[in-house]
Amino acid sequence: MPLTPWACANCGFWQKHFEPRSCPVCDDTRNDLPHDGWKFLREEEVASMLTGSWRRLDRDMVAFNTSPPLGLNGTGWLLLHPDGNLAFEAAPYYTPEMLEEIRRLGGIRFLAASHCHGYGALWQLQDVFQPEVMAIQKDDLRMTKAFRVTWPYDEALELRPGQTLMHVGGHYEGQAVLHDANRRILFCGDAFKVDQDSAGENLAVSTHKAFHKDIPLSPGEVRKYRDVIGAVDFDTVCTPFEHAPGITTEIALAVLDDQLRGPPGVRHIPMEELRRRAERRIA
Repeated sequence: MPLTPWACANCGFWQKHFEPRSCPVCDDTRNDLPHDGWKFLREEEVASMLTGSWRRLDRDMVAFNTSPPLGLNGTGWLLLHPDGNLAFEAAPYYTPEMLEEIRRLGGIRFLAASHCHGYGALWQLQDVFQPEVMAIQKDDLRMTKAFRVTWPYDEALELRPGQTLMHVGGHYEGQAVLHDANRRILFCGDAFKVDQDSAGENLAVSTHKAFHKDIPLSPGEVRKYRDVIGAVDFDTVCTPFEHAPGITTEIALAVLDDQLRGPPGVRHIPMEELRRRAERRIA
């Protein structure tokens, strides 16, 4: 029997399978099981449900989304470059119009993601654009049932000068971040969660092992974040869900230092407090 792409109706995770019997993302302790049992959607069902959209951001970046929400409903980031574009994370699905826009912008040379919560329809981008590299940190390979990893890596992988994938672990064993030095952006996966208002203003920042279940990171996991993230310069973070200008290296370190000061806990620290702590660090 040919393998078919199936999306979990609960979280949106894709598998190429005969017919899935369960979802590895929902089965994991960091996520919730579906209340009414398993339901998996064929590609044509997903395509009939969703409308695609994209928006051009500053720093030669495009964000791709779909509506209504499917599962975790992440964002696909396309980073434009004259020597070939880099796509990091993926939207839940790419409509023909979305794929045509990516084609118009030059296609995809490099494809990567932080961890399974950001995978979205990576399989679709690989099938359509045949990127030169599909890079995933080796400890997340067990979640890549829908696409073929061409470059598993250990602690870091420089895709091109200024664009580097770095293993941080923590939230997931294989979680990685992408640092774009020229854009001064950290694509941080779920290493941080940014609470924003309806206008996109940053309200608070947290870090966690499991966001919905309020499971904190261990002190060792926080130190690993700090060692990797504290070594790079950025003034913006992009999670799979938020574009957050103003979250700087110093703000991120203030969040992590808060974790190391007390017992483990998921704390949504207001931006005002983080700015004060960051200013004290700089002083």
